Amino acid sequence: MCGRVYLKTNLEGLLRAFGFAERGQVEGLANQFPRYNGAPTLIYPLIIRDVIRDPDLFGPVFVSARWGLIPSWARDPKPRPLVNVRSDTIATKFRSSYQRRRCLVPIDGFFEWKDIHGTGKDKQPYAIAMASGEPFCLAGIWETWRDPATDEDIRTFAIVTCEPNEMVADIHDRMPVILHPEDYARWLSPEPDAADLMKPFPAELMAMWKIGTRVGSPKNDSPDILDPID
Repeated sequence: MCGRVYLKTNLEGLLRAFGFAERGQVEGLANQFPRYNGAPTLIYPLIIRDVIRDPDLFGPVFVSARWGLIPSWARDPKPRPLVNVRSDTIATKFRSSYQRRRCLVPIDGFFEWKDIHGTGKDKQPYAIAMASGEPFCLAGIWETWRDPATDEDIRTFAIVTCEPNEMVADIHDRMPVILHPEDYARWLSPEPDAADLMKPFPAELMAMWKIGTRVGSPKNDSPDILDPID
């Protein structure tokens, strides 16, 4: 599972880091970043494949979306929107989104919790990022849901998860699908199936460290969330 992320890079830095994508209409999110303890239901910048030049020139574009997938056919957002979707069932359970609405989710890192005693009551949080410290992209899918109460179109997304690599396996049985930069274009492409991209990212390119329990509450959103502990 991937239920919490962080973006220590501000929005302008994120737009520069992924400069292959058009800036779109995300400048309004600037005052929301950096975000050191990002939870579901909040709005994030995504990269999707969309029209960049009328009438039919498509390419990567930054857009904003709410974390928590709501299918377009849903009458209301309950039960809870989906934070994650599994790589092994995405092609059947979310066929349309998987084939037509894949996205990149730029982040600096994510959090995971290790169930120390197997009881679910005593968990140690970890921060996980690239060993280089650079921002990177998770694989996601997105949908547009029309709120019947306001007649507003709301874009939502979920993060794709897969089996863990040997590093993450020490603390959890799932990890988000992390894409190599050379695979960004293919994940966004209209190719209907990109199953071979949904695999564990090499552990040797990543870093993981213990952090304090303050990360457990999204209300705690400050740089010291990422401080390592013994």
